[in-house]
Amino acid sequence: MHTFVPKEKEIERRWYLIDAQGQTLGRLAAFIARLLMGKQKPIYTPSVDVGDGVIVINAEKIRVTGKKLDSKIYYWHTGYLGGLKHKSLRQLLEEQPEKVLYLAVKGMLPKNRLRDRRLRRLRIYRGSEHPHTAQNLQIINPQGGS
Repeated sequence: MHTFVPKEKEIERRWYLIDAQGQTLGRLAAFIARLLMGKQKPIYTPSVDVGDGVIVINAEKIRVTGKKLDSKIYYWHTGYLGGLKHKSLRQLLEEQPEKVLYLAVKGMLPKNRLRDRRLRRLRIYRGSEHPHTAQNLQIINPQGGS
C-alpha cells in the first residue's frame, strides 16, 4: 500500500468565475482559498499544488458585516523611520477593493512555500469586465455550489 502523490502532469486545472456582488468578505475569501488549494478535488495533497484558478469580478460590491468598515485597520510600513501607515477598511474599499479581497484570501491560505504560487492563479477585477474569456470559465456561486 502506497500513498498517492499526484504528479504535475496528472493535475487538471480549471478556471472558475465568481461574482462577488453581495457576498460577505470573509466567507468569500475562505471559499476562494479552498478553490486555490484544490481541497474540492479527490487528489488533494497538502504538499502538492493541485488547486484551480479563480477570477473574481465586481470586487467593489462586496459586503462587510458589523462595524468592520470603520474599526478594521490595515497597517503597512514604508521602510523609513516613522513610516507606519494605516487605512480603514472603508478607505481601502473605495480606493482599492481588489486589494481588500486579495489580502483576505492571502490570510486564509496556509503560510508555506505554495502560497505565492497559489495566489498567482487569483485574478480580481473591480468591475464586471475581465480579459479572460479565452479560458473555459466555469461560473460558480460560493453560496450554492456551481
